[in-house]
Amino acid sequence: MSTFDDRERAFETKYARDQEMQFKVVARRNRLLGGWAARLMGLSDVEAEAYAKDVVRADFEEAGDEDVIRKVLGDLISAGVECDEARVREALEHKSVEARRQLMQSDG
Repeated sequence: MSTFDDRERAFETKYARDQEMQFKVVARRNRLLGGWAARLMGLSDVEAEAYAKDVVRADFEEAGDEDVIRKVLGDLISAGVECDEARVREALEHKSVEARRQLMQSDG
């Protein structure tokens, strides 16, 4: 096996690991965002858990975060919660940091 092949394999392995970690961070972030929104809507623990899973599933509708933001904002407004897109985006950023921290702690 040549050094080049070894380096290529190592790069591919790292890339796959990085992609998996990014997927986990986004899924955890979306779950946390769902929990945040559920609390604002006054959902029970059982309802909040189901809602958080719905938010995770919403992310598979299209690439990027717009599908998640649209779902959460629409649900909050429908529930009569005073909210705007900027507030949801801010919460999404905070939950992204929290998700990354949680995953790093669980790996360590």
